[in-house]
Amino acid sequence: MPIFCSFPPYLTINGCSCFLTGQACVARSTVINTSKEMMCYSDFPIPKEYPNYMHNTYVLKYFHLYADNFGLKKYIKFNHEVISVNKADDYKASGRWALEVKNLQTKEVTSQTFDGVMLCTGHHAEKNIPKFPGIEEFKGKVVHTHDYKDQRGYEGKRVVVIGVGNSGGDAAVELGRVAKVFLSTRRGTWIFNRVFQNGLPIDIVIFRRVNETVKNLVPLSWTNASTTKQLNKRFDHALYGLKPNHAVWQQHPTANDDLPNRIICGAVTVKPDIRRFTENGVEFVDGSVENDIDAVVLATGYIFGFPYCDPSIIKVDNNGVDLYKYVFPPELERPTLAVLGCFQPIGALMPISENQARWYTKAVKGEVKLPSKDLMWRDIHMKREAMARRYVTSQRHTIQVDFIPYMDELAEQIGCKPNLAKIFFRDPKLAWEMYTGPCTPYQYRLSGPGSWEGARDAIFTVMDRLAYPLATRKVPDESQTNTGNFMKVFVIVLLAVAILYQLLF
Repeated sequence: MPIFCSFPPYLTINGCSCFLTGQACVARSTVINTSKEMMCYSDFPIPKEYPNYMHNTYVLKYFHLYADNFGLKKYIKFNHEVISVNKADDYKASGRWALEVKNLQTKEVTSQTFDGVMLCTGHHAEKNIPKFPGIEEFKGKVVHTHDYKDQRGYEGKRVVVIGVGNSGGDAAVELGRVAKVFLSTRRGTWIFNRVFQNGLPIDIVIFRRVNETVKNLVPLSWTNASTTKQLNKRFDHALYGLKPNHAVWQQHPTANDDLPNRIICGAVTVKPDIRRFTENGVEFVDGSVENDIDAVVLATGYIFGFPYCDPSIIKVDNNGVDLYKYVFPPELERPTLAVLGCFQPIGALMPISENQARWYTKAVKGEVKLPSKDLMWRDIHMKREAMARRYVTSQRHTIQVDFIPYMDELAEQIGCKPNLAKIFFRDPKLAWEMYTGPCTPYQYRLSGPGSWEGARDAIFTVMDRLAYPLATRKVPDESQTNTGNFMKVFVIVLLAVAILYQLLF
């Protein structure tokens, strides 16, 4: 019988995705950046009553619902920490793994052997703490966002937040309600709204197969120019001091609905990179100085690794790791160890991790075979080169993936990638919805191994579940039909423009 343990040890199934006192976790106020229909597991929709962007408490509730529905909790051992993962003595013949596991209640350490291991610790393993000149002399409080829980204790203070990624933006916004915040950024960023066109979640709007078609037909410069225009319609990034030198899709996006509001009301002031710290202040690279600083919040990301694994099994170098399709170490003789969740998606993480797990289970059972080492290494190098061409050089941009292409790539390995041409001849209404509507995880349960009979209905009822928690006051419905017709015309015109571009250029 399988036993699931954890590193670091957790007391419940949440991992670090909900707020718990005295444990590494998200902040008390954290709301997830991906909407419920795009982040759910593919055969278990999130309840319609839940908000579209869930507070971390709802994420935890969903995890419990999922675990209870599939009877998973009896297989999980909490309060156990994995100390080490090594090849068993008979690994070459059996592919098995020897684990040292510590019972945190009894302190007993036992050795156990497993047929397979999934490393699911993600890429938030260790705080990245930059060494700023003078930081040792600074007398104020210094905390990493990993350890930041809420705004209590910061009331009336002057705070510097370093980093303008998702964590830095959230911390600046929350602290800006009770303190004066200086938001320091090296290169700036483009800010995306969670709430997008017509009030829909942004991932519901942009992650559609029709958009992928257009993106593949036109040059990246067109996509960047179009997205830049869209983002600047909300607020001029240059005017607000956030405009970076790089294009929109050359950096992992920052999602934040409130930051420009905090900036325009003066609660948050955008500043450049830091030159040095003094005992009670900060000097920035443009020569400006802010004194009487009470606290610094480091939103400077993470260094990921697998400290419980010998480097001969899996090695991380400067936040880079060699994994075939971000899952399998290419040099292992047997595909019985895999890494899940060690990627940075533009989109939801959970359904991608689920597809990784589905592929791994088929590989470990011998139902699918991995290619030769040479082919795996070729794929690894190809992805690394493509990433280097697209993204600005950063410790952050080593494991980037795009939602639909990577979901499809994994689905090909599983045997569950939707064939829209076949679906069109059998069920044209479904094919149209799959192509023009949001690419929800349910699409990967329509056929193939692990298919789910509720997938078709789930695809057609996405907008119903999206609308349900918002329908708290009835209003006249005047535009629903026109919106549907407009979408059809928009898709046809968009495809025509893309095809004409290909023919003419």
